[in-house]
Amino acid sequence: MNTINIQNLIRENIKTLKPYSSARDEYKASGSDMVFLDANENPYENGVNRYPDPKQTAVKVALGKVKNCNSENIVLGNGSDEILDLIFRAFCEPKKDNIIILPPTYGMYKVLAGVNDIAIKEVLLSTSFQPKADEILAAADENSKILFLCSPNNPTGNSFDNKTVEKLLKEFNGIIVIDEAYIDFSSQESWLNRLEDFPNLIITQTLSKAYGMAGIRLGICYASLTIVDILNRIKPPYNVNLLTQSYALKRIEDQENVNIEIAEIQNNKEQLAEALTQISFVTKIYPSDANFILVKVDDANLRYNQLIEKGIVIRNRTTQALCENCLRLTVGTEDENQRLIKELIAIN
Repeated sequence: MNTINIQNLIRENIKTLKPYSSARDEYKASGSDMVFLDANENPYENGVNRYPDPKQTAVKVALGKVKNCNSENIVLGNGSDEILDLIFRAFCEPKKDNIIILPPTYGMYKVLAGVNDIAIKEVLLSTSFQPKADEILAAADENSKILFLCSPNNPTGNSFDNKTVEKLLKEFNGIIVIDEAYIDFSSQESWLNRLEDFPNLIITQTLSKAYGMAGIRLGICYASLTIVDILNRIKPPYNVNLLTQSYALKRIEDQENVNIEIAEIQNNKEQLAEALTQISFVTKIYPSDANFILVKVDDANLRYNQLIEKGIVIRNRTTQALCENCLRLTVGTEDENQRLIKELIAIN
């Protein structure tokens, strides 16, 4: 177990920050006949005239049941990007601290570092797309506040080796964010099961992928009570709107259909991967624990443009580190995948 003192990592101004106290923080409804004249809301009922629950209690309780964790260890955000930004603002001092990222990886880590004026250290993944623990630890210095691990990784699709991740959790003297946006598609267990073992661990997940709710923008953070308290201090009071909370709650409570869709996507992925072996210009199909497949082709720019002309949009990742001539293919419906394969054969 890492014995790191989280208080030593928090920015000094954040430690003393007094959070804004909204009307709904100060008083909770205790009966249907209550008259609320405290928040300067429009009193005429239309379904959204009242402010949402700033703590999103019902959604957190539902998530806690599904994920087998305490709802008090959850912070919700307007997409995972807001959660990531909160983490930057809580722990990274502008113009002083740095973060470590492992290209190829999710591009928003670098963007958010730029927005927050935080330096970036890059340690490339290995050729098998695994973290190089010794090089990461050697690159870290006293101002290295956050290490981002995206597992399953985007854009490569693979999960990181558990022993390597555990070594980093034990030896990195900062916050480790494990981005599990695609964990619901993976056979590997979530690090949420080890949350209590590592005080410096933050896990982020989302409803945008497996839960099919990209349009409502709901990001999820799991962390120690100490970290949760800090993030709640600096988040906007009503950062998750009423409609998002309502849609999220219904979907989380419909876990049976979520699991059915995940199984169908997994099956479609296997069929797509098998079909890709018959395409001559596909030179490598990378293993995937996500809802997409990374493939290496002869000429990524050419093949991308050919598919665009056929009305099929994929992601060209050839400019990313270690991904020269690679295309990322999201797993669609069976019909969409068949159309993709049909067009790949046509340009074969």
